[in-house]
Amino acid sequence: MVNPSLYEINTRVWLRRFDTETKTATLSDVPLVYWTELAQKGINYIWLMGIWEPCRNSIKKYCFSKGLINEYRLALPDWKDEDVIGSPFAINKYEVNGKIGSKSELLDLKSTLNRLGLKLILDFIPNHFNSESVLLKTCPELFLQATEKHYKNDKSTYFRDPFDRDIYFAHGRDPYFPAWTDTAQVNYFNEAARNFMTTSLVDLTAMCDGVRCDVAMLMLNDIFAATWSDVLKFHNLDIPANEFWDKAIDAVKQVDNDFIFIAEVYWDLEWRLQKLGFDFTYDKKLTDRLKVENAHNIREHLLADYEYQNKSVRFLENHDEDRIIHSVGNAKSKAAAVVTSTLKGMRFYHDGQFEGKRVKLPVQLGREPHEEVNHGTLRFYEKLLNITNSEVFIKGEWKLLQALPSGQSDQSYKNILAWEWSFEKTLCVVIVNYSDNISYCRLRINFHTDSKELLIHDLLNDETYNRSADELTSVGLFVKLAPYLSHILECNF
Repeated sequence: MVNPSLYEINTRVWLRRFDTETKTATLSDVPLVYWTELAQKGINYIWLMGIWEPCRNSIKKYCFSKGLINEYRLALPDWKDEDVIGSPFAINKYEVNGKIGSKSELLDLKSTLNRLGLKLILDFIPNHFNSESVLLKTCPELFLQATEKHYKNDKSTYFRDPFDRDIYFAHGRDPYFPAWTDTAQVNYFNEAARNFMTTSLVDLTAMCDGVRCDVAMLMLNDIFAATWSDVLKFHNLDIPANEFWDKAIDAVKQVDNDFIFIAEVYWDLEWRLQKLGFDFTYDKKLTDRLKVENAHNIREHLLADYEYQNKSVRFLENHDEDRIIHSVGNAKSKAAAVVTSTLKGMRFYHDGQFEGKRVKLPVQLGREPHEEVNHGTLRFYEKLLNITNSEVFIKGEWKLLQALPSGQSDQSYKNILAWEWSFEKTLCVVIVNYSDNISYCRLRINFHTDSKELLIHDLLNDETYNRSADELTSVGLFVKLAPYLSHILECNF
């Protein structure tokens, strides 16, 4: 599927919206109309984040640190201990969390979504399991074993096996941050561990249509070797000849060639993971630039390779990011949404984004604060998604345009981002003033028509213009836009 849309749901929290006085909702209690409305908005993939079985006994031990408690207070001032339900990325094993439903309910939901033309995405967390996972007892060879010396020197990175106090393991970690103390690191230099994780992926093909792979770059051979050099030297482990993802993705694609892989990835490793078989990779650099950089730097980013952009995931927020309205304000968030919704690649939306939610909820919490719907933001997204759910934005050809000065002394054209989509006899031009100043430019647009006059519809602002075809191809369309406003112009010929 080209240029699809993904919608992330924090499953454990979201399900509480469907509770009744007599029943705590599970997956089968979500009304069909909920999914139908998402399909009508043009959503193609539903990511149910956080459905796997946790280790509830570890919550009290790992989820009440000072830093986490401060996050809980900021997001949910009236939080209580029972609201803390543990990280959805520190799982026991790949079995459905009984509090959200059963495996059969999940399979029924997958069938329902598929009938509506929707695909189901679930989490694959390759780097680690919970630090009290039953797998430490049944399959200890999966995990990166350390020594007592490692443990005594760094108790924040290493821990004692809860099932055998004479064995030590490493917590999962990102090399640039402290270890995640509620996790146990999988050993990707152990062939048995690689086989187990590959088999787990193959098994997931029966339960979903694709996976979002958490911190997918951490098991690359060179990254893993650099992160765990001290422990690997002790075990005298050699770097494997092949990358884990290369073989694992190939094994899954042999079972289901349409199964998709989405990588959470950073550090400019996106292209590398695409080459290893990932269908889509996070475009975090665009997210960051939309928050803090100018139109020129954003445009430079959009000059990347065509294939790379096809496989990029464009997003403004997710469970790890601050809510976009909170980060940049209402006007700029809308301009950023026009950008991410009209580029090539996967368009990724977060539950609550359409309603203008402002609170980033820590993933360890099972209850969200009440927030009033921002009806202006909701109407904006309804219109935007209705526009981008047309064939031209899905099947069309995308082309970056260059804004030109509107006059000799004009420099504000540098604030303008513009590109076009063309499909059959429809051309759409997206124009965004990504600045806090009124900006002007000219845009040369070739409509490939013999007509002298063109009727142009601004789909976003409900305006219609009559323009000379000669003007558009010679001096260019004159554009004037107030701060952070946009045009989405359509012409049929």
